[in-house]
Amino acid sequence: MKLKVGDKAPDFEAEDDEGKRVKLSDFLGKYVVLYFYPKDDTPGCRTEALSFKEKWDELTKMGVVVLGVSGDDINSHKKFKEKYGLPFKLLSDPDNKIRELYGAKGLLIPPRITFVIDKEGKITHIYSSQMNASNHVKEAMNAIMKLESVKT
Repeated sequence: MKLKVGDKAPDFEAEDDEGKRVKLSDFLGKYVVLYFYPKDDTPGCRTEALSFKEKWDELTKMGVVVLGVSGDDINSHKKFKEKYGLPFKLLSDPDNKIRELYGAKGLLIPPRITFVIDKEGKITHIYSSQMNASNHVKEAMNAIMKLESVKT
């Protein structure tokens, strides 16, 4: 299923890096940046995660929830998060069910794709780039700033 801007973001439930169950619908009323990445602690994924960490204060001020999703297990997520001091949740998707819901599956390597979801649960922006990992946070922040400027 290929999602597009304007679609309702499919709800899901997954375990986070602390072993807690998390649902997307838990975050209704907040902006959500849902980013899919291939694998914990690989060069591109580390770059992407650290770029979200670098902008964390700004994201928090904007009321944004960041959720990183990969097929890695909880222990891998926990090590990755602790090693780099990542301040956001990493969700485990070992069966690629969330990837399937979002049409974020690839042929050889799972794609690097980011969805910006508004406070009502609609997808407002999609950015896909396997090679430009650090640009995902910029794309997400620009999309949210545009949403905020429309409101005022």
